[in-house]
Amino acid sequence: MTLPVQDRTPRSSPKRRLRRGRSSPAVEALKIVALSVCCLAVIGPFLMVISTSLADPLQIDTGGGMVIWPERPTLEAYRVIFAGGQVTRALAVTGFVTVVGTAVALTVTSMLAYALSRQKLPFNRIILMGVLMTMLFSAGMIPVYLTVKGFGLLDSLWSLIIPVSVSAFNCIVMRAFFQNLPAELSEAAAIDGASEMRIFLTIVLPLSKPILAAIGLFYAVGFWNTFFSALLYLNDQEKWPIQLVLRQYLINNAAISAGDAVAAGDLPPPQPALQMAILIVSLVPIACVYPLLQKHFTKGFLTGAVKG
Repeated sequence: MTLPVQDRTPRSSPKRRLRRGRSSPAVEALKIVALSVCCLAVIGPFLMVISTSLADPLQIDTGGGMVIWPERPTLEAYRVIFAGGQVTRALAVTGFVTVVGTAVALTVTSMLAYALSRQKLPFNRIILMGVLMTMLFSAGMIPVYLTVKGFGLLDSLWSLIIPVSVSAFNCIVMRAFFQNLPAELSEAAAIDGASEMRIFLTIVLPLSKPILAAIGLFYAVGFWNTFFSALLYLNDQEKWPIQLVLRQYLINNAAISAGDAVAAGDLPPPQPALQMAILIVSLVPIACVYPLLQKHFTKGFLTGAVKG
């Protein structure tokens, strides 16, 4: 008599499925709700700022200063702030500081990082320790101010660029990226008689586009958001970047004059609409840069973080 063979294959129970990383539908629904709430908490205020900048004066007065959705959208607030004056000048200053500062910072940082990545550099370890020390200790606000004053950079746009043209963190990340590049390429170029500068310009930099894009984005965001250093070093309001102008109108509640931008007989845009329009103008340009560099961003930092 043959006994039936029992199936000894373990059946997966709901608890085992949960232990394997599979969550129940209730947990998935809870995650979706939590993520939706977080998205609304982030996107909601931003949409309200955009709506207020596009709303007409009557709707802003009725809504108490902020509007959730504009019933009759108008670009009058943007036309006024772009008609000339302090906001337009501040945007030009911020654009100059961002473009020139990013170019200078990338040049200096990449050259320092490449030099530190070469083991045959004299006193390599000592210089590297000196760079690392700047991440732990800072001279302080007053010594830096006296240094900027001693070089005659007060009330100059270069005071917003030169003191922060090298970041120790960015230099270390870029150095690690350079160390991960194939050494055979540099050795072959050196055998052919190429100098270190030519190897750096023609071989290393073309292969370093991901890390240059990632570090460049970090520098660009920092220069675009320059605020405290401008508050310390710049006394001339005509040289103020957009962040200081934003502080003047939003924090200090200074009135924004429409001037000649409003035609005779027309009501000027209300102050809340002008303030929100300046806020959008200060956010959108730098936010549009990230999608252009996104494909290089993750690759650059993952590659640069393999070796320390």
